[in-house]
Amino acid sequence: MATVRKLERRGKLASAAKARTSVGQVFRFAIATGRAENDPTLALRGAIAARKVIHRPAIRDRKGFGGLLRSIWGYPHIETAAGLKLLALLYSRPSELRLATWQEFDLDAATWTIPAERMKGRKEHKKPLPVQAVAILRQHHEITGGVLVFPSIRSRRRPISDATWSAALRAMGIGSDQHVPHGFRASASTLLNESGRWSSDAIERELAHVDGNEVRRAYARGDHWQERVEMAKWWGNEIDAMRKGAEVIPLRA
Repeated sequence: MATVRKLERRGKLASAAKARTSVGQVFRFAIATGRAENDPTLALRGAIAARKVIHRPAIRDRKGFGGLLRSIWGYPHIETAAGLKLLALLYSRPSELRLATWQEFDLDAATWTIPAERMKGRKEHKKPLPVQAVAILRQHHEITGGVLVFPSIRSRRRPISDATWSAALRAMGIGSDQHVPHGFRASASTLLNESGRWSSDAIERELAHVDGNEVRRAYARGDHWQERVEMAKWWGNEIDAMRKGAEVIPLRA
């Protein structure tokens, strides 16, 4: 308790919870090997402050998201705009895209395979690419080439700064309390679910969310690949539709 409290007092609530879990793993191993009789960390459950879940700002309505898309497609810095376009189309975690290498993409097969070490769940994740994303990547490859998809302007061996896309959104007049790069995931999740066209399992699988329910996780082993391919195609077309806005019908005299 004293060890965990030190972290708690410093505001490191996630670290405190992880520390309790790690110590518990040690004691459970000790029990299994006959070196201990109980796990004292069980008594600490609920004894430390829980970390508050902070939802990152995101534009979740079609009209507002369409305005955001128009700003991105009109952004003058081509390389930065390409990253934001791909975040909108693929709704990956920003770090997964920022650190991506060209060898992860098979543009002919329209797939992106993110290696396990860069995934939050430490499991390889394969994503289908809509034709819009493939077109952006082909054009972007002509500009950057090399190893990294988004290299820094200072060194082609290093990725762009993690603040690049945030700064671009701010330059467009989009406040940090309105939308952030990670917010594209919430935007896509909301609009995909609201469409009623896709199963929640396929959406969650595409987002690469780790199910907190161990029993459900044990049974939900399918990757829903074909549905996700169709969903990627639909979402790419929806991005185009939202970006163009409402169709204007000319009045006849």
